[in-house]
Amino acid sequence: MNAIDNNKIQAEEISLGQLLDALSGDKDASLIFHYDGRPVNPGYHITEVKAGQFSALDCGANPEAWTEIFIQLWDIEEGGERTHMPAGKFRAIVRKVSEHVQLDGSVKLTFEVSDGVRPLQLYCAAMPVLRGEAVHVELSPRPASCKPRDRWIAEESRKAAACCGPSAARSGCCA
Repeated sequence: MNAIDNNKIQAEEISLGQLLDALSGDKDASLIFHYDGRPVNPGYHITEVKAGQFSALDCGANPEAWTEIFIQLWDIEEGGERTHMPAGKFRAIVRKVSEHVQLDGSVKLTFEVSDGVRPLQLYCAAMPVLRGEAVHVELSPRPASCKPRDRWIAEESRKAAACCGPSAARSGCCA
């Protein structure tokens, strides 16, 4: 099968390796994920870390293949003196998983988030930001897309950049 490699991460997303690298600085800093305009509750759980290899056919009948890592967050509200998970604990959980599951830190990273009532929703992560004593990671909804259309737009943008870039200005194609 001549599948299109769909492992590429979008510019605004990060991989598991990038996330772990960013969290290596301060293991005691609270790790706070934000989604739907709010932070996760203190005491949230990581309920699964999984790696999947996918083969698919897109809407243009193009075969696709990719690997993706999923981290499932259970955003529940627990009473008591719960705090947000320290960055070091998050790294330790991923390290423990990697003893049993092969995790390629360079592939697409998807967060599955649920409050235990609403269905899981899919998110991609932005680069972590250290603010005060906490590391904040913004999660954005992962939208559906039409891959043939996305490839066409990318190709048209590449052509326009080649035609109208600094070296092409002398050629007259942008006149």
